[in-house]
Amino acid sequence: MDHPVSAHLPTSVEPASEADPHRDDRGVVTALARGLEILACFRVGESTLSNTELAQRCGLPKSTVSRLTHTLTKLGYLINVPTTGRYRLGTSCLALGSAMLTRLDVRTIARPLMQELATATGLSVSLCVPHKLSMIYLDHCRSVQTLSLTLDVGSRIPLATTAVGRAWMASLPAPERAAVMQQIEAADPQAWPAVLQGIETALVEYPKVGVASSFGDWKKEVIGIARAFSPGNGLPNMAVNLGGAAYNASPEELMKDGVPRLIEMVYNLESLLHRGVR
Repeated sequence: MDHPVSAHLPTSVEPASEADPHRDDRGVVTALARGLEILACFRVGESTLSNTELAQRCGLPKSTVSRLTHTLTKLGYLINVPTTGRYRLGTSCLALGSAMLTRLDVRTIARPLMQELATATGLSVSLCVPHKLSMIYLDHCRSVQTLSLTLDVGSRIPLATTAVGRAWMASLPAPERAAVMQQIEAADPQAWPAVLQGIETALVEYPKVGVASSFGDWKKEVIGIARAFSPGNGLPNMAVNLGGAAYNASPEELMKDGVPRLIEMVYNLESLLHRGVR
């Protein structure tokens, strides 16, 4: 599956050079956008970050970041650790995150279908949503055979080299997909030729097979297939991933047995969502 074998493995970080898609939108409040970018810098497994680290990740001057972290601390979205001067997420973030996940009905509807698929295949199933050049785990289910694969809600994996990211990209209209691909190229021009080859293969594979795959493209020991869907209700396209460590299944087994099961599961999920079961 396209996820960390351990929740403590390094997660992807958005490069400071990544283009701001809202920079030309006069309706965007820049200070608010930058404050939210600060909060989005924190990753699973990272307890604290310094102003310098935040500045590097956001591509902002340290002086600007210092003012933002001061404001966010006053509002309870960050906590300043006195002994180190570093910052950790505050309880106001917890309240926002808990409220969002509790009210995200797609998770409630998807979970029994995901668990059924995980049990039937002996693999792991994850529900993901995009954020910049990453896919974020909203939920995951696993069978007893995959207890060694540890996941956390909120974990991030790369968009370009994982099955779930490629499936999501394949579901986009061509202009939106082209914009995303430009951002991926700008983030790492040296790796782009190999990354592009994997994306193009997925774009051919997806309409033919119904899924996108990644067999060791992100991590050698990880394989996965994924299918995207539209949850409706104003939410962005999401994707469901099926897979696991390479020792749990071969690519051939995953394509033969997993593809029809995953397609059926996502079809059933979309039917429930669009039927108005919210």
